[in-house]
Amino acid sequence: MVIAHTLGFPRIGARRELKWALEDYWSGKMDAGALQTAARDLRRRHWDLQRHAGLDLVTAGDFSLYDHVLDVTTLVGAVPARFGAADGLIDLDTYFRMARGRAPRGRDAPACAMTKWFDTNYHYIVPELHAGQRFRLARGEIFEEVADAVSQGHRVKATLVGPLTYLWLSRVHDGEPLALLPELVLAYRDILRGVAAAGAEWVQLDEPILALELPSAWLDAFESAYHRLRPHPLKVMVATYFGALAENTGAALTLPIDGIHVDLVRAPSQLDAVLDRINDTRVLSLGLIDGRNVWRADLDRALELARRARARLGDRIWIAPSCSLLHVPIDVAAEQALHPELRGWLAFATQKLHELTILRSALTAGDAGVGEPLAEARARRRQRLTSPATVNAGVRERERGITQAMCTRGQPHPIRRQLQQARLQLPLLPTTTIGSFPQTAELRRARRDHREGRIDEAAYRERLRAEIAQVIRAQEDYGLDVLVHGEPERGDMVEYFGENLEGVALTASGWVQSYGSRCVRPPIIFGDVRRPRPITVDWTRYAQSLTPKPVKGMLTGPVTLLQWSYARDDLPAESICMQLALAVRDEVMDLEAAGTAIIQIDEPALREGLPLRRRDRAPYLQIAARAFGLCTGGVGAGTQIHTHMCYSEFRDILATIREMDADVVTIEAARSGTGLLQALRAAGYPNDIGPGVYDIHTPRQPSEEEIMRRARQLLEVLPAGQLWLNPDCGLKTRRWEDIEAPLRRLVTCARRLRETCHASVRRRAAGA
Repeated sequence: MVIAHTLGFPRIGARRELKWALEDYWSGKMDAGALQTAARDLRRRHWDLQRHAGLDLVTAGDFSLYDHVLDVTTLVGAVPARFGAADGLIDLDTYFRMARGRAPRGRDAPACAMTKWFDTNYHYIVPELHAGQRFRLARGEIFEEVADAVSQGHRVKATLVGPLTYLWLSRVHDGEPLALLPELVLAYRDILRGVAAAGAEWVQLDEPILALELPSAWLDAFESAYHRLRPHPLKVMVATYFGALAENTGAALTLPIDGIHVDLVRAPSQLDAVLDRINDTRVLSLGLIDGRNVWRADLDRALELARRARARLGDRIWIAPSCSLLHVPIDVAAEQALHPELRGWLAFATQKLHELTILRSALTAGDAGVGEPLAEARARRRQRLTSPATVNAGVRERERGITQAMCTRGQPHPIRRQLQQARLQLPLLPTTTIGSFPQTAELRRARRDHREGRIDEAAYRERLRAEIAQVIRAQEDYGLDVLVHGEPERGDMVEYFGENLEGVALTASGWVQSYGSRCVRPPIIFGDVRRPRPITVDWTRYAQSLTPKPVKGMLTGPVTLLQWSYARDDLPAESICMQLALAVRDEVMDLEAAGTAIIQIDEPALREGLPLRRRDRAPYLQIAARAFGLCTGGVGAGTQIHTHMCYSEFRDILATIREMDADVVTIEAARSGTGLLQALRAAGYPNDIGPGVYDIHTPRQPSEEEIMRRARQLLEVLPAGQLWLNPDCGLKTRRWEDIEAPLRRLVTCARRLRETCHASVRRRAAGA
């Protein structure tokens, strides 16, 4: 019998129930017992969805109160000393302090680093390990989840991050990650025994690093580690995704395991190589449904792959989404406000489960057994691919007319710097923020009331103008040098632009988790993209009218708009990116014409879109640099262009950052250290840099001493004339009471450091 299963299901809840429960717990409105009850109810609901859709196994262990990598870290007791965990079980508040720096109980401490999960917009908490790290079972949640699923009458497959991927994603101080593997494997053996005792039949160990170019030592380590994981009564499936096994195929298929999952959405061409090498006892799980996009599947293509596999392996095939469904919303049924035609083209997590059961029925009973659902799926896909709503002839013509000259600034950076300084008159070590200011409950209520018709357009605009005025007054009071209007009109930096572009649709309830309780609703790019009218100009012009200090125009860049949306799959990504870049270019030119002296075009997703294998990266990076250049190539030399990037490993894109040629690049550095700055210095990066001097993704407020220490560390790497001082990201997720003191401290530190730098210059001049 062909088995249908999923690698994971969204955690946050169809109505973001987990978000609200977490935030109530953090604020003291809910106790730990109530939080755990809310989490249990969500898990049970999701298991029932899987069973009712017809899946043969439900997945346990994919749920998390914050992050699945952090779950493993605390499961194996790898808690950094600053969090003060005792040798016993790790409690809930220690868990949250590792993630956010603060919990209802326990002393605040700097949170663990956070970065992107491979090439997705999901953030994981980076494990902090050290040479000689000991591992031990320190939490029992996964065993409780499995036992609960069994008690509900489900057949259970447990899942957690595999040991090699866990170490690959870790930061190991004073040691090599692989040196920790033998000790870690012992802890994993204890975990697997506990999972088996709780009633699971299978365990899925996620090893997505098998889609990377791995050093030979790591491939060898897979073999030894998985041999040492035995014996235990569980059947083990290793799950790979986000790309092809490629040169790792042989190593993966000789592991002493019972099954392997491969991603046939990202890499359908790997199927033949896998079939040629798989042994005569192992299960092959086929990732046939796209776990990262929202379009209905091409079931005919999926069936063709599945039938080829079944012809070779018989009933030793399983079918599944390509990866966890964590990356898509839960249910299209909630989207009644979408145009019916567009809604019929979509499949969210719940619909993807049903697509699996259609495929299984077609495999086992033939097309006739699922004639109506299969026919409908074919019709909907055909309708989307031929719909005139997806094509704009004017956009296509304009795209064909893009030239290299349109993608290049007219003057080199040294000349631009002189002209911009003459215009802006900024001090040494200028201070600014990344863009957004706190989104209060009152502001969100006003936005909701406007959307639902309870306040009219005029009243809503007045409410936003009042908010902008407050943000400007606050920044002037803090003493910041370059201001922002605070983005009160935007619920999300991508969603806001999506709702103002043609060819893009927004959902009502299409929430997905970004990190912790932070959720986003990615827009859906279904057609050719055009900006019909200015989007931000009026708000920026109004903010500038309130202050003599420069106010940045704030835009989202084309790569981020693409990466953080669900993009159409019937057009090359390059074409979509250039259409978006043309739309942003139009907004940039209108802002400049309105007198805006500084324009920030955020590209936080540039690194995450990088192909996982190095040999595939050059074309993507060329497109990314060209798209950014197209956005900025038309502005004058006296207009200062900023960009912002956050929570990614940037070293692989240093050449592209340089090619983008932004006058100022602001980056996350509060959690990740000075390594990137050192790499930029080594590469001779000439433009200005604003490394984040404090972490805004935690409610913990840094002291003035911490900010000063951080700023001095930056000055040890780069000269003061090249540095800006700023937080590491936008302030939207914080409260006003969280941001005032840190921003005042930031300004105080900048002023003290300026005086130090000027005094040093005076001393040198006197000595000469």
